[in-house]
Amino acid sequence: MLRRAVSAFCYAAARAIPALRQRNIALPQLPFLRASLIPGLNSDYQSVTLSWPFSSFRPRDYSLPNPSWSPQMLRLYNYYNNLCEQDGEGGKKEIGPWIRLPSYNRTVKYATGGQCLSKVLQAKARLFTRNIEEEGAAFEYAMFLNTEEKAAVCVFQAGPLLEGPVGNLHGGAIATIIDTVTGALSIYLGGLVVTANLNVNYRSPIPLGSVVLVHAALEKMEDRKIYISCQVTSSDGSKLHTEATALFVKVNVGHLFER
Repeated sequence: MLRRAVSAFCYAAARAIPALRQRNIALPQLPFLRASLIPGLNSDYQSVTLSWPFSSFRPRDYSLPNPSWSPQMLRLYNYYNNLCEQDGEGGKKEIGPWIRLPSYNRTVKYATGGQCLSKVLQAKARLFTRNIEEEGAAFEYAMFLNTEEKAAVCVFQAGPLLEGPVGNLHGGAIATIIDTVTGALSIYLGGLVVTANLNVNYRSPIPLGSVVLVHAALEKMEDRKIYISCQVTSSDGSKLHTEATALFVKVNVGHLFER
C-alpha cells in the first residue's frame, strides 16, 4: 500500500512539473524526494522535485533550547554542542567527533522530502516522545552522537506529565527514552532497525524536573543484529539511575507496513 501510494505521488509530481515549466512558471530550488531512500521501492522517477506548498515548510527541530529548559539542561546541552566543533589549523573551526541529532515529531521527516510525505502518510501520527506541544511538559531532550566511539549521549529533562510514583519519573518513560537513544545509535550504525529486545534494570528513582544523561554505546554487531548497552546517570555522573541492554535488528522498510 505504501509503495503504491508513494509511487503514485512521485508519478503525479513528475508529470506536473514539466507542464509548469512549459508554461514558463518559475520553480524555486526545492528538496528532492529520492525513491532510493526507501528500500524496496521501485520507481521510474528516481528523483522528483517537490513543488509548493510542501517545500516551503521546514520541520521544527524539538531538540533546540526553549524557555522550559533548566539552567542545568542548557549547560549540558551547550557542553556537548561545543564538542561538535574543534579547533583546526590556523584557529579555524572544524567538525568534531560529536554531532547533534535533530529531533522531529515524525520519523519520516528525517528523509529528504519527508516534510511533504508526513502530510499524506498518516498525517495525524506523531512520534511518541514528541506528541505534546507544550514545552517542558513531557520529554525534553537533545541527542549527540560520537562517530568515532560509536556512542551516543542524551541530555534529558523529565516533565510533570511523565509521573509514575509520586514526584518521580514513570518507569515506562525511562524505558522510552532509553529505547529512543539506543535506537538512534543503532540506526546510525546499521540503517533501518526495529527493537527486538530491551532489558531494563532500575537502580534509583528519577525526580520529575531533574536532568539526567542517557549514555549508549555499541557492544557488538552480528549480521543483522546490533547490541547496545545503556546507562542513565545523574547530570554529573555520580549516581546510576538505570542501566539497560538493547538488541536491534536491521529490516527492510516494507516489513513495517505489512498487514
